[in-house]
Amino acid sequence: MATIRSKGNKDTELKLVSILRTHRITGWRRHCRLPGKPDFVFRRGRVAVFVDGCFWHGCRWHCRMPKSRQSFWMPKISRNRARDREVGRLLRERGWRVLRIWEHSLREPYRVARRIEAMLASFEILG
Repeated sequence: MATIRSKGNKDTELKLVSILRTHRITGWRRHCRLPGKPDFVFRRGRVAVFVDGCFWHGCRWHCRMPKSRQSFWMPKISRNRARDREVGRLLRERGWRVLRIWEHSLREPYRVARRIEAMLASFEILG
């Protein structure tokens, strides 16, 4: 597990920035002070976007649990998933819509852009 370093999700965030710019999706901000620290926020539409890493958030298709220290990693990933659910619940209670994008889905930029546009368009936010 020495190869896994917690350095934030800068690469995935930058990939989503690229997707947003390529598809001319505007109105987003980063680093807004909201519960759970969403990666991107569309304030006007009250949409919070999280880009979840497959390992750290327990993707059912791509999260390969380490063979060593399973007594540490399994509860750690479970806590992360529970925290994600709690943050989503809290934001929805405050009137925000939450969109979670898996790291692996960034390989299909068009689909990611369509998901974001659909969420924004469903509330007549795209201009």
